[in-house]
Amino acid sequence: MVDYHAANQSYQYGPSSAGNGAGGGGGMGDYMAQEDDWDRDLLLDPAWEKQQRKTFTAWCNSHLRKAGTQIENIDEDFRDGLKLMLLLEVISGERLPKPERGKMRVHKINNVNKALDFIASKGVKLVSIGAEEIVDGNAKMTLGMIWTIILRFAIQDISVEETSAKEGLLLWCQRKTAPYKNVNVQNFHISWKDGLAFNALIHRHRPELIEYDKLRKDDPVTNLNNAFEVAEKYLDIPKMLDAEDIVGTLRPDEKAIMTYVSCFYHAFSGAQKAETAANRICKVLAVNQENEHLMEDYERLASDLLEWIRRTIPWLEDRVPQRTIQEMQQKLEDFRDYRRVHKPPKVQEKCQLEINFNTLQTKLRLSNRPAFMPSEGRMVSDINNGWQHLEQAEKGYEEWLLNEIRRLERLDHLAEKFRQKASIHEAWTDGKEAMLKHRDYETATLSDIKALIRKHEAFESDLAAHQDRVEQIAAIAQELNELDYYDSHNVNTRCQKICDQWDALGNLTHSRREALEKTEKQLETIDQLHLEYAKRAAPFNNWMESAMEDLQDMFIVHTIEEIEGLISAHDQFKSTLPDADREREAILAIHKEAQRIAESNHIKLSASNPYTTVTPQIINSKWEKVQQLVPKRDHALMEEQSKQQSNEHLRRQFASQANVVGPWIQTKMEEIGRISIEMNGTLEDQLNHLKQYERSIVDYKPNLDLLEQQHQLIQEALIFDNKHTNYTMEHIRVGWEQLLTTIARTINEIENQILTRDAKGISQEQMQEFRASFNHFDKDHGGALGPEEFKACLISLGYDVENDRQKQTGSMDSDDFRALLISTGYSLGDAEFNRIMSVVDPNHSGLVTFQAFIDFMSRETTDTDTADQVIASFKVLAGDKNFITAEELRRELPPDQAEYCIARMAPYQGPDTVPGALDYKSFSTALYGESDL
Repeated sequence: MVDYHAANQSYQYGPSSAGNGAGGGGGMGDYMAQEDDWDRDLLLDPAWEKQQRKTFTAWCNSHLRKAGTQIENIDEDFRDGLKLMLLLEVISGERLPKPERGKMRVHKINNVNKALDFIASKGVKLVSIGAEEIVDGNAKMTLGMIWTIILRFAIQDISVEETSAKEGLLLWCQRKTAPYKNVNVQNFHISWKDGLAFNALIHRHRPELIEYDKLRKDDPVTNLNNAFEVAEKYLDIPKMLDAEDIVGTLRPDEKAIMTYVSCFYHAFSGAQKAETAANRICKVLAVNQENEHLMEDYERLASDLLEWIRRTIPWLEDRVPQRTIQEMQQKLEDFRDYRRVHKPPKVQEKCQLEINFNTLQTKLRLSNRPAFMPSEGRMVSDINNGWQHLEQAEKGYEEWLLNEIRRLERLDHLAEKFRQKASIHEAWTDGKEAMLKHRDYETATLSDIKALIRKHEAFESDLAAHQDRVEQIAAIAQELNELDYYDSHNVNTRCQKICDQWDALGNLTHSRREALEKTEKQLETIDQLHLEYAKRAAPFNNWMESAMEDLQDMFIVHTIEEIEGLISAHDQFKSTLPDADREREAILAIHKEAQRIAESNHIKLSASNPYTTVTPQIINSKWEKVQQLVPKRDHALMEEQSKQQSNEHLRRQFASQANVVGPWIQTKMEEIGRISIEMNGTLEDQLNHLKQYERSIVDYKPNLDLLEQQHQLIQEALIFDNKHTNYTMEHIRVGWEQLLTTIARTINEIENQILTRDAKGISQEQMQEFRASFNHFDKDHGGALGPEEFKACLISLGYDVENDRQKQTGSMDSDDFRALLISTGYSLGDAEFNRIMSVVDPNHSGLVTFQAFIDFMSRETTDTDTADQVIASFKVLAGDKNFITAEELRRELPPDQAEYCIARMAPYQGPDTVPGALDYKSFSTALYGESDL
């Protein structure tokens, strides 16, 4: 007898076997760890041994009958080793050494050892099981040996989601029975006592064999017998257990249940294969559905944004001036409301739309789908063109509004000045025509005639003095016409009336002078004092009227210098008042002297000076009026000076803030550009750094809000220039919008790089090498490579474009390899390089971005699911047919994805078609489109 223990050929079965698997079996530790309590379990519950005997016997017979034999007693029938060797040959499909046919004990031991050697060759270590125990009919050892065979050949290779053996089989049971009520598989003992789990497994795969809804949880014997009988009759699974044994045991034997359940698993393995194929298809369809949803969102958002731009541009291009300042100020307020309220959300929508478009294209590239091409008129370039048109329309609109307000303000001022001067002139001309037409000289005395002549001379002097006012009135009317004043018609009518009247007065004056001069020879003396009074009183009176007119004149200034000029002119006017007062006293003295002479010579004078209507009372009254208007003018000028000082404060306040915010925005833009080309830490570190950077930028927003408030005050004060800063609010707004857009785009680029890296399995070291090479050849740090730079970058990474693969550089670093390529005259083939450029630069811009570079390198170095793989999966679901039916799709796929396929698959046109057959091959190919790579 051979002593296998003495020959160091012992086979282990028991506690020490956990984790000792080796060889081709893939490691027995994964499915042997649960056998630690084998001996103790058998000793504690003899019922388990009974269940194992029945189950293991049935399992062995299910395989032995393929060889035309079976066993009756598992202890006895394997003792000679012959049926044991036969069993192993059937279940493994391999030939064992020729058995010995002798009847002696040594022959039996040798046969059993051959079987045990074969088991050991499959990577199984049997603890404490030797050939002598099997030959001697040791029931416990024989059952242990058979359980080991079951584990190795029936359970070990079961894998669900990277689990194996017992865990994989349990997970498979849980998945398959999850939809069934009253079934909760947590183990391989009490979870199966009521029989519902067995019935659920059968119904899940063959629903026509089981009426599951008629089973009751409180009738386990009926349930178990139903499952066992159906399995034996229709699934070729022999009955391995008795329902009464399972129900009558507190805890059914786990190994018996596992053995029985493994038969169900293998019986349904074909369905499992179909399920795997269905899962692959579902995954692909889910990606496609998500991408279509993103495409629909893009189309909708793009349409909304373009429609808003289309509605807004005509409003901004409407440069029709309004008639009044109030109407123009309302348009200005509407524009400010547009800049503050309506445009900022659209800026965010535009930025988010570009980010969504880039993310969608990245997902499409990562899932090996064709690039998304928006519908006509909704391309990103169309949106950018529309936005550029919007900003062109917006540019200058605010300036036009402010210029219009200034023009209308100027017009109102001129119109008021015209009305004031016209009223004064019309008041002066009132009655002048009647006076000039009066023929009083025909009946006047000589002295009266002389007085009339002097009076007419005074009138002519007064008339000449009023010539300037008439010319001013005509000039103002002309300016109002040139500035397109809305009430020009009435202005022109009034001005024409004044001019016609003035011409008439001139003609009448000339006619009257001729009449008076005709009789002048008949006139003698005239009171010289009255004449002198009249000559001096008239211009002085006219000076006072002009002074009053100037003191009441409206003024518009925009700077400190302008108001100070008016104050200086007013001070100069006040300095002439003492001389004017002396002139007034001199004129009044002439009048008193005339009265004194008349009284002393008993001359009776008329009630008024015959040469003028300007009485001393008028002179004093107007002089008093001048004295009252001077302090009023002082007060108005001081108020305007205070206003201009306040405006200057607003200018300096805005300039102080703008001179900080403007450089800050420029600095941040430069820092973002520098960050985007640096390699500091992992992509996640860069992303976190950029997001912190973005938060710091967003936190700076109150400074812009403050600047907007200051700008609002400046505009409300109608301040149109600011010499203290080169920054306008428009520059600041554009810079801020560009800053937010740039940081958002940079973050999106990093997120897409992470998405690419994770989806393609690119390591951090590879990503850093890609970035380092890209930055090295990006000489101008513009974030893109020209064709020659891109070609050099590919060579530096060891990419052989002529052979469409990457060279293996051994242990050389990139600099050594680059030097080697140059020294050997290595170059890229033009045809292959042009093909690659058409992929990374489909728009033929002549530039390759870092994202396009990463996408290309990831496609070259990683594998993705392909159209062929999806076609193979559909073929599994179709049972190897070249077409698939709607019923098969609804049976194998979730409802929404099944209907998704049915709606998009074309009818099958092949020779072996049946009604309702669908073409899954063309559908699968369409999912991926055509690709040059």
